[in-house]
Amino acid sequence: MAQVKVYGLRSTLLAKRETLSTAIHDSLIEAFGLPRDKRFHRYIMLDPEDFLYPQDRSEQYIIIELSIFEGRSPETKKKLIKLIYAKTEENAGIKTKDIEIIIFETSMANWGIRGVPGDELVLNYNIKT
Repeated sequence: MAQVKVYGLRSTLLAKRETLSTAIHDSLIEAFGLPRDKRFHRYIMLDPEDFLYPQDRSEQYIIIELSIFEGRSPETKKKLIKLIYAKTEENAGIKTKDIEIIIFETSMANWGIRGVPGDELVLNYNIKT
């Protein structure tokens, strides 16, 4: 499971939302083995006065937050980060200097999904990679 939030300027996200979503989800499939139909993305589109960022970033600057079940190795998470950078630049045209990625890991017991606690779910993919 991965819940994704992407923060950025409204103008950037409106223009790139579809290609950005594909880049992120393809990265999750490749790094984590998520099923193709498990796409949970939210876009937080901000006006310039609501999204302050350093001067060395462009208007394409985005922050990607991923909430995931704990259990994946540091190597697997690093692979995901590298894939997101590469695929986002390649597919959405956003330079790596304009992308920040934050991964939040929580115990499956802290999730509620389809009416049950997450640690009672039967998954069709492995999170211990």
